[in-house]
Amino acid sequence: MGPHPAVAAIRLAVRRVLHDILTDHPLGAGGGTAEPAALAAEHPHARPPSPLVLVACSGGADSMALASALAFEAPRLGVRAGGITIDHGLQSGSDLRAEEVVLRLRALGLDPVESAAVTVGRAGGPEAAARDARYAALDAAAARHGAAAVLLGHTRDDQAETVLLGLARGSGIRSLSGMAAVSGADGRYRRPFLQLDRQTARKACLVQSLPVWDDPHNCDPAYTRSRLRHEGLPALEKALGKGVVEALARTAQLSRDDADALDTWARQAETGVRDAGGRLECAKLYALPPAVRRRILRRVAIEAGAPAGALFARHIEEIDRLITGWRGQGAINLPGRVVAQRQGGRLVIRQG
Repeated sequence: MGPHPAVAAIRLAVRRVLHDILTDHPLGAGGGTAEPAALAAEHPHARPPSPLVLVACSGGADSMALASALAFEAPRLGVRAGGITIDHGLQSGSDLRAEEVVLRLRALGLDPVESAAVTVGRAGGPEAAARDARYAALDAAAARHGAAAVLLGHTRDDQAETVLLGLARGSGIRSLSGMAAVSGADGRYRRPFLQLDRQTARKACLVQSLPVWDDPHNCDPAYTRSRLRHEGLPALEKALGKGVVEALARTAQLSRDDADALDTWARQAETGVRDAGGRLECAKLYALPPAVRRRILRRVAIEAGAPAGALFARHIEEIDRLITGWRGQGAINLPGRVVAQRQGGRLVIRQG
């Protein structure tokens, strides 16, 4: 008899991602440390090194299900599998809990396995600060071990929450695109479970007798995502019926496709709106569709030094008015001490 349907579903999702990783990184992280020809010349009988894939595991149901599926599938595909857990230090006993997760990952057969302690700052709020510290630690671990990829346990439910948070921010279609299945430098981060619901992951843990830890922060109303999970989404489902999570996840994919297409259009159009000296011409920018023009403005502002995370839709709208509603207004101050102003029919965005 085959595995439980929930276990089969998570294994299939991981198997597909591992196949993709093997296609993208046939010689390990970044294609290996040497070109294939050089490796063959130096070691004519040596086999290419197996790529290493790490799983980021908090000990919760989603990431434990992911770790178990990785431990099962990786050896069958010739992939090395390891794990890392992050100790955010935000709760009493978090270091001991991280040690427990390490032991659980090793019991699954993962190697290497480690715990990384981080210091969470305050920039952008507690959730954003914790996320920034977590990804910095994951990046460091991946680089240290030469990992081809890091698997993350975000589910379809997480995707739905992310879409609603983006909608609340009102930052445009990119905010509605949610989390990408592949993201990070060189496609480092992979999210196999974006098409699976949270209950499938939890059921997979239950039938495999995998111990899981439920983070109390996930139920703490002090956190925006927690309120959305326990109050906002249930209220939407009560008002609109079941299927809201699936619909939001579909919206994320459709929005991502549209946003990617518009980003490509904007990159191609940017060269055509610059003069011989490379300055942006307002008349040519005005002729572009607003969605394309504003992408160019955002891109240029970020290149000038404006932090992407602090550059909101209202900032781009103010820059856009220098082109579409020119009344002789003065310079606009942007995050990162960047200034945008109109000079002689040209738009100048630079450090102030």
